[in-house]
Amino acid sequence: MRRIALLLASLVALSACGGPADAGKPAQNKAGVNTSPDQNRVRATKNEQIAAKVPQAIRDRGELVVGVDGKGSPPLTFRADDDKTPVGVETDIAQLVADTLGLKLRFEPTSWENLFLSVESGQYDVGFSNITVTEERKDKYDFATYRVDTIAFETSTGNNITVSGPKDIAGRRVAVTSGTNQEQILLRWDAANKAAGLKPVEFQYYTNASDRYLALKSGRIELYVGPYPGSAYHAKVSGETKIVGQVSGGGEIPAQIAGMTKKGSGLVTPVADALNELIKNGEYAEVLARWNLANEAITRSEINPPGLPRK
Repeated sequence: MRRIALLLASLVALSACGGPADAGKPAQNKAGVNTSPDQNRVRATKNEQIAAKVPQAIRDRGELVVGVDGKGSPPLTFRADDDKTPVGVETDIAQLVADTLGLKLRFEPTSWENLFLSVESGQYDVGFSNITVTEERKDKYDFATYRVDTIAFETSTGNNITVSGPKDIAGRRVAVTSGTNQEQILLRWDAANKAAGLKPVEFQYYTNASDRYLALKSGRIELYVGPYPGSAYHAKVSGETKIVGQVSGGGEIPAQIAGMTKKGSGLVTPVADALNELIKNGEYAEVLARWNLANEAITRSEINPPGLPRK
């Protein structure tokens, strides 16, 4: 009888944790994000007028081939819990655009370098991969903007650091990814600090995110500087870090994230029109809120706006 009583008690406890109201609902992680392959994405309906602007070859194919980051960086694009389904804010935006254009969506996860080569060659129709508009890139590609580009300063929860300008990083141990816009910002800030007689930054570079966050946790570095979406997501999921400052992806000038198409392909106009339709009807805002990125929303998609200056 005691064993039966214990079994009944266990069943009651289980039912209290997951009753009928929870049945069929995908589990969410600490960031409140659904990471299962069953995404139940926000979907859009075809806009005939905009779809008619899509180049004929793509309409005949009936498919929009979208290049995304194959390495994975939540919440931008990463693999779901099944380790194969691409999910994230970039994939959701791509799905909305494909829906509006009346096209089936096909993702092509790839490396950063191959993404640009494949769009330029026409192998991929468009890239949705946290791509910043730059004047140099505009030589080969057309851009339709869909998010503000924001850089975050991330530190351990125990650190009492705030960053609002160059002097706040003087003398600090800072990790940044080589060759990125954020590295260029920090190099400019460091040069200004040294010219003002302040201590130089001690730059550190890590290939793997796990190594970088271990260094942050142990105190070997004091700050990590990278794209806001990834840092904000990590801070919420881990509970071990916090965002202590934000700047534009261009540092002193505004920067924007955009869908990237081959220059002169004729696709950028319907992509921008689709994004503006999605902004107007609220589906765009739904997606950004779903990934906790409402702060990076724009009010209108622009084609080839001023980009970051040439190096």
